[in-house]
Amino acid sequence: MYRDHNCGELNINNVGQKVTIAGWVQKIRNLGAMKFIDLRDEFGITQIIVSDKEEIKKQAESLVTECVISVTGTVLERSNKNAKIPTGEIEIDAEEIKVLGKCKSVLPFEVNSESVGDVREDLRLEYRFLDLRNDRIHKNILLRSKIMKTLRRKMDELGFTEIQTPILANSSPEGARDFLVPSRLHPGEFYALPQAPQQFKQLLMVSGFNKYYQIAPCFRDEDPRADRAPGEFYQLDFEMSFAEQEDVFKVLEDIFTTVFKEHTNWKVDEGPFVRIPYKEAMEKYGIDKPDLRNPLIIQDVSNLFTDSEFNAFKGKVVKAIVVPDGASQGRKFFDSMTDFAKEEAGADGLGWIKIDDQNQISGGIAKFITEEIAKELEEKYGATKNSAVFFVADEKLEKIQKIAGLIRIELGKRLDLIEKNVYKFCFIVDFPMYELSDEGTIDFNHNPFSMPQGGMEALQTMNPLDILAYQYDVVCNGYEMASGAVRNHDPELMVKAFEIAGYSEKEVETRFGALYNAFQYGTPPHAGAAPGLDRMVMLIADSDNIREVIAFPKNKKARDLLMRAPNTVTEKQLEDVHIKVDVKKED
Repeated sequence: MYRDHNCGELNINNVGQKVTIAGWVQKIRNLGAMKFIDLRDEFGITQIIVSDKEEIKKQAESLVTECVISVTGTVLERSNKNAKIPTGEIEIDAEEIKVLGKCKSVLPFEVNSESVGDVREDLRLEYRFLDLRNDRIHKNILLRSKIMKTLRRKMDELGFTEIQTPILANSSPEGARDFLVPSRLHPGEFYALPQAPQQFKQLLMVSGFNKYYQIAPCFRDEDPRADRAPGEFYQLDFEMSFAEQEDVFKVLEDIFTTVFKEHTNWKVDEGPFVRIPYKEAMEKYGIDKPDLRNPLIIQDVSNLFTDSEFNAFKGKVVKAIVVPDGASQGRKFFDSMTDFAKEEAGADGLGWIKIDDQNQISGGIAKFITEEIAKELEEKYGATKNSAVFFVADEKLEKIQKIAGLIRIELGKRLDLIEKNVYKFCFIVDFPMYELSDEGTIDFNHNPFSMPQGGMEALQTMNPLDILAYQYDVVCNGYEMASGAVRNHDPELMVKAFEIAGYSEKEVETRFGALYNAFQYGTPPHAGAAPGLDRMVMLIADSDNIREVIAFPKNKKARDLLMRAPNTVTEKQLEDVHIKVDVKKED
């Protein structure tokens, strides 16, 4: 046995006992006649005394930080106690030290330094096994495990059955590129790694299972972002038979409030969560995942400038953001926000005014603010004394919504308006069923298997871009936390919905044959959602980088630097799966 206690459990009650502990050498302090070692494992740190006895000194001579040792000795009461750690009242007088795992004397970076975040991320990922020893990163992975246990317990309590679905699946238009897997047994044919278990979970409802869930791996060939893991991610996937939108909302509210309250001491919104239609979210926040901790809202003031002499606003869509007490900011602040609007948000410019405590208006576009406009800004839009107002304008509504949304977010950050230590949830509802693609064709906006509001009548009679779907997102603190929908379980509706998006019935039957065929044999109404596990852990860990809560993540270029993937394979391996590589070599 390498140890009989871990490094975090010994205390004053163990004084006088002979014990053996094992772990990693975190720090060595040489005081001449005596040496102190901080020994670390997953459970804590214990201080070791290496006395001036020749035998013990010799055993400790070769020790370097991050080597693995076991120590046998007697527990003593410390004279200089450390109240910051649970073992701070005791230390161990070493009688025997054994090296269990040697370590190179020069490390790529200091493992448990508070400045580990300053180390180049690619270097940390190349030596991820060392990076994971860092206390903060290590605790993130342990937190992830605890959250998964809570999720499983909650889903069991709610009567869901855990069922695994295939990893080798078929290609599906889920909104991102598939990862393809060539078949050795079937030349020229490919599996696809599932972007989500969407079709399988719907088939489980057809099969008579009442409530399904799994913590499912999903694979999408997307570009990396700080809040999105490249290539693969995990979600709590669930589906319910005989369920409507309200039934799913109750489950989602229960899941999020339970998990967040159990694993954080921040304030957590109680259900029912605020519900915001997609159109309203874009109007008020300029984004479909609004951070409700930010009190600022976007308002449409186009009507104020219909007859204005200010050509930059006249005849355009004009959005305004009123900042209470914003007039206290100096000219430098307004100039820097103008730079942000142009360089980061894509605006042509940023208009602004300040209203002082005498209701006098000054600032960049003050000369275009007539008495009538000023009165309406105060009475209708809340631009009262000591306020600042920021304006942006453009011919295109969607473009100016996005620009105003980015400016709102930046104002909230720079003015420190974001409410602290709180998780604010909302549902975004009533998403458009369809959108225009970059090529100008009709495409699905969200989930292609969703039920259109209004059913067949809406599909047959309405402009596709006006049709809403029973689709919904859960948003928390500016992050999309879950997506879901009431499913389209009617085969005729399914064919019509895909027809509008450019798919023939034959294509639907070919690409989604399992669902299309299954729906002919009695399908219950069903609905579900999929909270993202990685993002959930990221928020609870109070991190803004999703790679900090994944044990072995890819880097920003979707490379696994530790395992050196992706990589080339042998010609024989390619022959086995009937693949020829045609890659132009870079000059």
